Amino acid sequence: MPAIDVAGEFETIQRLLKPLAHPEWARGLADDVAALPSRPGHDLILTKDAIVEGVHFLPDDPLDTVAQKLLRVNLSDLAAKGAEPFGYLLACHWSERCGWPEREAFVAGLRRDQAIFDISLLGGDTVKTPGPASFSATLLGWAPAGAAVSRAG
Repeated sequence: MPAIDVAGEFETIQRLLKPLAHPEWARGLADDVAALPSRPGHDLILTKDAIVEGVHFLPDDPLDTVAQKLLRVNLSDLAAKGAEPFGYLLACHWSERCGWPEREAFVAGLRRDQAIFDISLLGGDTVKTPGPASFSATLLGWAPAGAAVSRAG
């Protein structure tokens, strides 16, 4: 069994993910939680999707576009409910092939979409796995109270 890459996890958080984090709510990605203010007159809308190497993306797909796919499948769910996105929680399960350049590419894709959609990283988790890479995101958005669009219309 491979050794746990704790140093790599903390370095990834500090060097790559912390610059994406919301300056107040994410607590510097050092607290295992995010603290969000409520927004009067609105409902908090949450959505979560995961993508897995070999299932949702190919092993040779550029990881910047994989990151954008991850955010966009969730952003489309929020848009379908009439919610304005503001942040997300991220889980990264890095495969053995995901070295530093691949992680930087993944974060570059996140950074691009954060700028486009005006969202911030709020927290999450990162681990190294002997299996295929997988990523999940939980996106949060605000919709006017009682106005989230249902599938029924």
